[in-house]
Amino acid sequence: MGEFRIDADREMLEFFSAVADVIQGFGVSRAEAVARVNRAWGGRKIEPYPDLMCHEEPEYWAYGMYYRNPEKPCATFPYWDLDADTGGWTVNPPPPAGDPAWTLPSER
Repeated sequence: MGEFRIDADREMLEFFSAVADVIQGFGVSRAEAVARVNRAWGGRKIEPYPDLMCHEEPEYWAYGMYYRNPEKPCATFPYWDLDADTGGWTVNPPPPAGDPAWTLPSER
């Protein structure tokens, strides 16, 4: 088994890897980044590249998997704004230990 628990072609797996790369950029391990992607899309069959989800950049999906806004649950985070103040943003908890989303060894 690879990193992702997603039934997808090579190009889509590269897309999911790019999403995980962005999440990793928030300062978490590769294992946690992949687990977050798996929690969102694991167990699904994804159409060949470019699947409909590719109409959004990996950053769009990554920010939504990592951050949440309890006051506006469907809010889009301004990932395009490099000067955005992330201080008030809430971080979603990672999948719990033992969850099947964790396909890589934890780096704790």
